[in-house]
Amino acid sequence: MKVTTAIVQGEFIGLEVEVVRSTHQGYVGIKGKVLDETKNTFLILHDGRRKRIPKAHSTFRFHLPDGTIVDIDGALLIGRPEDRLKKRIRRRW
Repeated sequence: MKVTTAIVQGEFIGLEVEVVRSTHQGYVGIKGKVLDETKNTFLILHDGRRKRIPKAHSTFRFHLPDGTIVDIDGALLIGRPEDRLKKRIRRRW
């Protein structure tokens, strides 16, 4: 899969995710499946427990269904999932 801005506008619920960077060191290394998404957070199932991770100060590594692994800055993901579809995103790569 070609990495495009469409990935940022996509659906993340159900994908495998890992927190690779965060301003809060306790969040780094949390990995699991995305259970829910709000405007500012992801709810991740990590070792049988639910962890709510803020998007603003974290970088996430998503494992897409086709095997592609993508790192996305959480600041790009802020907003309700339905509103991200309407938002224009400038390419930074």
